[in-house]
Amino acid sequence: MPRPPLFGLGLRKPHYADFLEGEVPVPVDFVEVISENFMVDGGKPRDVLRRVRERHPIALHGVSMSIGSADGLDLDYLRRLRGLADEIEPMFVSDHLSWSRIEGFNAHDLLPLPYTEEALGIVCANIDRAQEALGRAMLFENPSSYLVFDGDMTEWAFLDEMCARTGCDLLLDINNIFVSATNHGFDPQAYLAGIPARRVRQVHLAGHSRGRHLLIDTHDKPVPPSVWTLYETALAHIGPVATMIERDDDIPPLDDLIEELGIARSIDAKFMRQVA
Repeated sequence: MPRPPLFGLGLRKPHYADFLEGEVPVPVDFVEVISENFMVDGGKPRDVLRRVRERHPIALHGVSMSIGSADGLDLDYLRRLRGLADEIEPMFVSDHLSWSRIEGFNAHDLLPLPYTEEALGIVCANIDRAQEALGRAMLFENPSSYLVFDGDMTEWAFLDEMCARTGCDLLLDINNIFVSATNHGFDPQAYLAGIPARRVRQVHLAGHSRGRHLLIDTHDKPVPPSVWTLYETALAHIGPVATMIERDDDIPPLDDLIEELGIARSIDAKFMRQVA
């Protein structure tokens, strides 16, 4: 029996008033927020989140856990994230398969990992610590990348083994698959076939830009036809899950994003009719 689909948007400052002041709730099933923006005790950001939570379920999506860091995890960060999660009771807590911190320095970027047994051991040990500290299973997002390290396995094999060892789940970013596949010349169909489909709990859809030589995961444009097509293909592997539009720059009016989310709804509805 397919899981019922859910459709959401990333909550960004230009749309706070739409979510807080409208007499009718925004027509989404959930919203996702950047965890670090609300990991403060009290204050206006936390108040905004509490008020939005009264109308919509919330997913917490982090950008600074640095799950691939050989230095281990920041215990104060985990403490503050636990406090936020315990208060908000999110539907998901997620972060990225990447690293950003070394010897106390934070690059504030999602840096890629080599797909080696050594890196896998570090990642899995960190995930175990994070999930124990948070008291819940987490989701981790597949990265977009612009270079390739020598490694022992493919990205999708790494994700499969990571989930098997730790019990974590996946946030599958369809745009990231398309960007990396285009940049590095691998088959996105092989990627979708190789990930543990049952572990995918959420999907991100976003746009990208074309650089001089590579595609860049900029999140500043509508979802392009190529990513919609890959999303439709992905549903055949993973089935319907919580799907959201992620827009981080050049943010349009909320109605534009609601309309874009309607495309995801129609693609999902088509899939549901085919498997009924």
